[in-house]
Amino acid sequence: MKSLKTLLFFFGILLISNSLIAQGLNNEVVKANMIIDWERAKAYTKEYLDAMPEDGINFKPMADIRSFAEQMLHMSQGTIGIISIGTGAEPIFQGKVLEKMDEYKNKTALTRVVLECYDYAIESIKNMDASKMDNLVKRGNYETDQFGWLNKAFEHQTHHRAQTTIYLRLKGIKPPNEKLF
Repeated sequence: MKSLKTLLFFFGILLISNSLIAQGLNNEVVKANMIIDWERAKAYTKEYLDAMPEDGINFKPMADIRSFAEQMLHMSQGTIGIISIGTGAEPIFQGKVLEKMDEYKNKTALTRVVLECYDYAIESIKNMDASKMDNLVKRGNYETDQFGWLNKAFEHQTHHRAQTTIYLRLKGIKPPNEKLF
């Protein structure tokens, strides 16, 4: 019985402490941290773009998968779309399928457009009304709050940047070190 009371006591303390922590994280703090994370992600992705030489931009490890450029362009298009849903910002490059556009399949143009998409994400988050982060937004069969959409955008860009690690390794290039902070 004593151990049950002790367990319940500690469970109660845990609930109270989590509640206090959650109250301390308001939407403006979350927004500020997201901006920091997106700026770091932009710098990290630029290291990947810088690491791949011009002759590797259109490299495909296998014929039936995306090239390095196509991965980066798909990542960028996803960033635009998901950030637009999460912030309400007007998407850039409307009506275009970036990964199919040959004009972006050279190192200079690819780097420019990918970084422009990161700038779009960062500015869209900066300009959004943080008080609306808990507003539900439905797109297709998926519905979550604006905060959830922003998390999905970050997850998507992380996934596709990470996929390009093997492209660098197969070209004999050491990928950039993790940039956690």
